Amino acid sequence: MQSVVAGPVGREGESGIEQWGATLLRLTMVLIFLSFGMQKFTAYEAAAIEPFLVHFPLLRWLHDLLGRQGASNLIGSVELLAGLGLAVGFFARGSLPSLLGAAISVVTYLVTLSFLLTTPGVIVWQEGLPLSSPYPGQFLMKDMVLLAASVFLLGQALSARRDMLRRES
Repeated sequence: MQSVVAGPVGREGESGIEQWGATLLRLTMVLIFLSFGMQKFTAYEAAAIEPFLVHFPLLRWLHDLLGRQGASNLIGSVELLAGLGLAVGFFARGSLPSLLGAAISVVTYLVTLSFLLTTPGVIVWQEGLPLSSPYPGQFLMKDMVLLAASVFLLGQALSARRDMLRRES
């Protein structure tokens, strides 16, 4: 029987605090993807992400093909899909939707971190030192922790999937 302190997404052998931490991490990522995904359907957010898209060679075509709002809508749809997939992980961590949501999350943050290399104004020189600008540099750098969270959730999904397949065979 699972302890009330254990939380819903922990693995056997983890302490209650580790299980609650994993649950909070998943919940936070779900909320981030659902919130950010919905916002991409607004003109305000489409304008905000446009500079990142037009300076990133792998996504510029998306902007050129679909325009500012169309590209933002497509990205928002992918983010909503990631959020829903991660939410499925609360109940079926080894399921394909959970695995897909976590994989999309990893790819999302790999892409946004690559904006650090392609977006003008990320690095500013102050007193002879290369520093990250508050925006967009520091804004993008927070995605390092979101990438780490995404890798953790992908690891959970892959481990649960492997365990599920072993039980089935």
